[in-house]
Amino acid sequence: MEYIAKKLIGSVEYDGELVDVISPYSGEVVTKYVKCDINDAKKALEIAKRAFNNTKRSPLHQRIAWIEDVANKLKENKEYFALLITKEVSKPISQAKIEVQRCIENLELCAKELINLNGETIHTDATTTGVKSDSFYKRVPAGVVVAITPFNFPLNLVAHKIAPALGAGNSVVLKPTPEAPFVAYSFAKLFIESEYAIRDAISVVYGDADVGSELVKNPIPRIISFTGSVAVGKIITQNAGIKKVTLELGGNAATYVESSADLEKAAKRCAVGAFSNSGQVCISLQRIYVDEAVYEEFAEKLATESKLLKVGSPFDEDTFMGPLINDDALNRAKSWVDSAISEGANLIAGGAIKENNVFTPTVLADVRDDMNVVCQEVFAPIVSLVKVKDFDEAVEKMNNSPYGLQFSIFTNRLDLTKRAIEEFECGGVVVNDIPTVRFDIQPYGGVKLSGIGREGAKYALEEMTEIKSVVIF
Repeated sequence: MEYIAKKLIGSVEYDGELVDVISPYSGEVVTKYVKCDINDAKKALEIAKRAFNNTKRSPLHQRIAWIEDVANKLKENKEYFALLITKEVSKPISQAKIEVQRCIENLELCAKELINLNGETIHTDATTTGVKSDSFYKRVPAGVVVAITPFNFPLNLVAHKIAPALGAGNSVVLKPTPEAPFVAYSFAKLFIESEYAIRDAISVVYGDADVGSELVKNPIPRIISFTGSVAVGKIITQNAGIKKVTLELGGNAATYVESSADLEKAAKRCAVGAFSNSGQVCISLQRIYVDEAVYEEFAEKLATESKLLKVGSPFDEDTFMGPLINDDALNRAKSWVDSAISEGANLIAGGAIKENNVFTPTVLADVRDDMNVVCQEVFAPIVSLVKVKDFDEAVEKMNNSPYGLQFSIFTNRLDLTKRAIEEFECGGVVVNDIPTVRFDIQPYGGVKLSGIGREGAKYALEEMTEIKSVVIF
């Protein structure tokens, strides 16, 4: 069977020149996609603009049934979609299965939240000038949504955008990551082929920066929803014009391990947070600030836990960590580790390149604040240990970053927990677990360079609607 992601311009599929998708693990061609250009992007936007006339008028019960139907179809094909994820991006199959399950739950949450997408009565008679009026507002579809998604969660992060967009009554043009086009194509087909589908409500185009640039600059979209790098996020904000822009960008997730914490639990969870999906998660644990009283003990425990993780073929059920996404990511990780070691960091686990683009789980101790592995987003299986004398120093160092997605703290002290919640400069705080924890029902997003806006069913629905205010005399 050949896995070809065709162009989906509205509800019509198109063939064309094919581009190979190479497995990060095997180096073999695993899927192909049809190359798109600027004209394809323009055509998709024009069709989405016309489709919006129907999506905005569609009854709510139809859109709810639509999303529920896709969730049910995904349930019936869980193994298939998990295998596709593993084929294209080499995510370990056990983690790919979790992503599919999360996607199902995400869709179900979105369908439920649509019922609660309400307006509000406004008391205009609170002022003397409004005494003879009644007022309320309602939420209405915004228009055409452009969704641009990354490789690390090629299914669920697509769902986080297109489900609330379509559910709210918008039309969508999706540009998925070129590393996993067939996952996105297959998922979009579930929407298109549903008995509740609104014709031409979703298009899928693939391509490079030219295609993305056209989607962003074109005057048709009302909303740009992007998950990816800070560099691209900056370009989008510069080029989008007057549009609603939601950006889920990079992170430099940190935790503080305080002396009263359960060090055994903290070490086990920190290994998971740092190395899940080979560290290719926006909230991958990258910086660990450890109380000097327990620093040596914790470092030893973390190194031990890291060495226990099984790396290798992503198709093996017991593999925890597979390869990095490509050679560039692998070489960058290696160079940053080598640079840190040359500057005085101590390698206590990992740091080696294995066959098939696997970079072993790497723990660096005695890391300084000016090293790339600390001050930049690594997006690789590398975690750095920094010794601190107390909570105040930890907070200062954690906040001294251009990123602010999620932080966490391990402690048994209530006073420090309360202070962490108030003083951490980030979009989310996790207590007694890793900052890599995300539940799809929560508002998710960051501050500073980590982004603008929030995802999560309820919050994405609000982002993808407009408020229409009404006054009646």
